[in-house]
Amino acid sequence: MSTYAKPEAALNQAEALINVGQKQDALQVLHDLITSKRHRAWQKILEKIMFKYVELCVDMRRGKFAKDGLIQYRIVCQQVNVTSLEEVIKHFMHLSTEKAEQARSQAQALEEALDVDDLEADKRPEDLMLSYVSGEKGKDRSDRELVTPWFKFLWETYRTVLEILRNNSKLEALYAMTAHRAFQFCKQYKRTTEFRRLCEIIRNHLLNLNKYRDQRDRPDLSSPESLQLYLDTRFEQLKVATDLQLWQEAFYSVEDIHGLMCMVKKTPKPSLLVVYYAKLTEIFWISSSHLYHAYAWFKLFTLQKTYNKNLSLKDLQLIASSVVLAALLVVPYDRSRSASHLELENEKDRNLRMANLIGFELDPKFDSREALSRSSLLSELVSKGVMSCATQEVKDLYNLLEHEFLPLDLASKVQPLLAKISKYGGKLASASSVPEVQLSRYIPALEKLVTLRVLQQVSEVYQMMRIESLSQMIPFFDFAVVEKISVEAVKHNFIAMKIDHMRGVVVFCNLGLESDGLRDHLTIFAQSLNKVRALIYPPANKASKLGEMLAGLGEIVDKEHKRLLARKSIIEKRKEEHERQLIEMEREEESRRLKQQKITEEAEQKRLAAEFEHRKNQRILREIEERELEEAQALLEEAEKRNKKKGGKKPILEGEKVLHEREQQLEVELSRQRHDGDLREKYRLSRMLDNKNTFQERVLNRRRVEVDRRKVEREERISLIIKARKQEREAKRKKIFYVRTEEEKIKRLREEEEARKREGIHIN
Repeated sequence: MSTYAKPEAALNQAEALINVGQKQDALQVLHDLITSKRHRAWQKILEKIMFKYVELCVDMRRGKFAKDGLIQYRIVCQQVNVTSLEEVIKHFMHLSTEKAEQARSQAQALEEALDVDDLEADKRPEDLMLSYVSGEKGKDRSDRELVTPWFKFLWETYRTVLEILRNNSKLEALYAMTAHRAFQFCKQYKRTTEFRRLCEIIRNHLLNLNKYRDQRDRPDLSSPESLQLYLDTRFEQLKVATDLQLWQEAFYSVEDIHGLMCMVKKTPKPSLLVVYYAKLTEIFWISSSHLYHAYAWFKLFTLQKTYNKNLSLKDLQLIASSVVLAALLVVPYDRSRSASHLELENEKDRNLRMANLIGFELDPKFDSREALSRSSLLSELVSKGVMSCATQEVKDLYNLLEHEFLPLDLASKVQPLLAKISKYGGKLASASSVPEVQLSRYIPALEKLVTLRVLQQVSEVYQMMRIESLSQMIPFFDFAVVEKISVEAVKHNFIAMKIDHMRGVVVFCNLGLESDGLRDHLTIFAQSLNKVRALIYPPANKASKLGEMLAGLGEIVDKEHKRLLARKSIIEKRKEEHERQLIEMEREEESRRLKQQKITEEAEQKRLAAEFEHRKNQRILREIEERELEEAQALLEEAEKRNKKKGGKKPILEGEKVLHEREQQLEVELSRQRHDGDLREKYRLSRMLDNKNTFQERVLNRRRVEVDRRKVEREERISLIIKARKQEREAKRKKIFYVRTEEEKIKRLREEEEARKREGIHIN
């Protein structure tokens, strides 16, 4: 296409081509005009041409053409009329959004239409093959072909607009609006891949801002308006990241906000800071960083108490309780004690980084572990009055866990407090920026803390305790979970204990100089010194001793062979003894299990019999009471009828006297009947006693025979297993011995050959 001298002619030709259905040619005509260097001065007709141009680009889904045209138009109107560029971009985004919404409304199943992983990815080969081979014409394919291309184009529109508007102080508001709309697009349609890419784009735009220091229209972050726009964009990014549960991206967003605050050296508004720390609490909770989670809650409490004048006492109490519980559930031991020097340096850098994010300034010259720690946080909560604002149950829990010494009753006293604390929670009416507070989510971690405290206090009182007793003292977990918790505590030198499952006891010991770890350390140190000594003073190799060594080699081999045979027999005896002990233990365990099973069955039978007798007595009493009530009601009605006939009230007493006598007679008669019935029942059942005993004996004999048979089968199976294992070990040892003998033989032959060669050289 040729470049027209006047824009009006190009616009007329483009409209004529559109009327005859040649949109591609019309788009090319306008593209040539816009990208031409002749028309670099802004005119009103150019704005009209750009409106028509973006309409064609949207209609034909030509994102690259739209981007090229908008870049050229930005050059034209950047210094003259930037408002025109803003109107064209708004029109462009409006058309793209409208087309996508129309496609969505026409599709009948949006979920199937937007199930692609990446809107920027091209069509896969398998999709093309499916479209040509299968001939599928169903609803899912029609929805996909209708909706997905328009949503891809809408996403491309957002990227194009952000790229054009970046680092332009005159279009900062439009840039922020586009970013917000792109965030909402990702949130509405759960586009996690595009959201990560969008965050990276905006992050790179801010990083590249320092490269354009000489640019006249470069944004000035020191101005309050620009700073507020950038902060609003980052906070919207943080909110959407948490809504999409992209916690890593949310943490990066927090770092972006902190970096922006450090760049301009200004503190945001308290309302934004509340959102900042509220999101930090969620991020640190998901990442199980309980210490930083507690510090973020502390900062959030301070902000709410200082700036929120409408904060109710109930909400303040709930936030304070969250702060205290978050601080309590931090593990009370230092994880860095067993760490290496490199790990300590990384932990120090991490603490400095997190402290800066939370808002605590630390001196990097000193150890940051002392500044950000559980003990310092709890003391600060007490001194700053946070503890006094918490609920009474939380205060009692704090006192029990931190100031009381109750090794036997600690868990029983804490358990009802945890049950009450778990019921507190809900949305905060006077603090809408703070997420919903539910204290029940802290209960599992607090139960772990109570377990650690019980183990710590018991270790200071007892030297040994049975596993059953310790399990009863900790009702929160099974002993397997308690064992895992204790392993972690022992690893970090919080307690010193050992568990002996064979004896069923827990041994609490002190970490002294004769510990296994220290002995291993000294052994390793001694081995290292021996190696160093061997390197400094190597042994002298004398050629004269070679003959002596070769002469006595056969005797040495024989002695070594005898020693190995003796060692083999010793090892075999030890293994057989160990297997015998294991079998003995299994037998004892089986007998204990059978006895316990028998006791349990007898107890269950007794319980069922007692329960049956109790129900029977209750039923008889209930029937007697019902009959007495019916008879009394009948007598009362009869007395009332007689009174009505006589017309007076005095005979009512004679009616009650007669009723009492009849009730007594009835009770005597019923008792006699019950006694006679019980005697008949006893006589009837006594005749079956011999049959019952015979049947019981027959069942017990049959079960006894079955048990004996299973014992014999088990003994035979164990003996076969032992024999097979013994044969396997014997074959393995023979193979190893044969291989070693061959290796020694080859080695000896090589040494003899080398000796002969050296002797031949010496003679020559």
